[in-house]
Amino acid sequence: MSEKQQIITLMGRHLPSAVVARVVELAQQAGLRLESTKTLSAPLLEASATSKACVELTLNGEPADAPVLRVAFMALADELSVDIALQEDSRYRCNRRLAVFDMDSTLIEAEVIDELAKAHGIGDRVSEITERAMRGELDFKASFRERLALLKGLDISVLDAIGAQLRLTEGTEVLFAELKRLGYKTAILSGGFTYFAQQLQAKLGIDYVFANELEVVDGQCTGVAVEPIVDAQRKADLLQELAAKEGLTLEQTVAVGDGANDLPMLALAGLGVAFRAKPLVRQSAQQAISTLGLDGVLYLLGQPDRA
Repeated sequence: MSEKQQIITLMGRHLPSAVVARVVELAQQAGLRLESTKTLSAPLLEASATSKACVELTLNGEPADAPVLRVAFMALADELSVDIALQEDSRYRCNRRLAVFDMDSTLIEAEVIDELAKAHGIGDRVSEITERAMRGELDFKASFRERLALLKGLDISVLDAIGAQLRLTEGTEVLFAELKRLGYKTAILSGGFTYFAQQLQAKLGIDYVFANELEVVDGQCTGVAVEPIVDAQRKADLLQELAAKEGLTLEQTVAVGDGANDLPMLALAGLGVAFRAKPLVRQSAQQAISTLGLDGVLYLLGQPDRA
């Protein structure tokens, strides 16, 4: 039987050789043997707040204690301000076919419900609830109903202005263009609102959108949640349904999100990525990207930068 191979994807804004050496040393201490090194990022002329650097390490063997190595890698990543991802080099690693994404604070740099609350003059009250829900301190479905009730009477004329101000997260357009080129199906699975998710769908060419409906009567938000609410379990169920619809196994799927309500779908996916996530989510997910933009997901798929 051939020996297993492991892939370490090392990412950051800048990767000096000393940083790579620290990661290799830690892997070797865990019983892995370095076979080859490959640079996936384009040549870096000068490090900056938006530069990208990625080195892919191929190693032979299996770690003596994988959970202990994972904790050690996370501590080293924090120390060096990099991301370190360890994956078994399976036949699926570079050949997945469905990618699903949370929307708020993942595809866009905002929590839309907080922006709606600001327009309604209750921004602080709602954002505090949102933050606690994303950290996993509150049940998402209950907190969603509570926040939505506070929006009762909101004039929907503000939706267009808010939508126009929403900023895509760094790397989002590059990621979706490349996923389309590679033949992926893509989806938004969001606890946010369909109104805004459909705007992203049109802009990025996303195949599927599942989000929450904002109920409106006489031009005003009713504050009542429309069932079914897209919560953590609903996201996980939708991932399974979409994979089945596309004739794929869960191993062939990618899921990306930042909040506690994303954890079930991140756990189900063949590749689950906590993106700029809350501590609980980062610690619990298979992989995490905290230093780069969303297009860092491509490095985890073994894809080099394209000219």
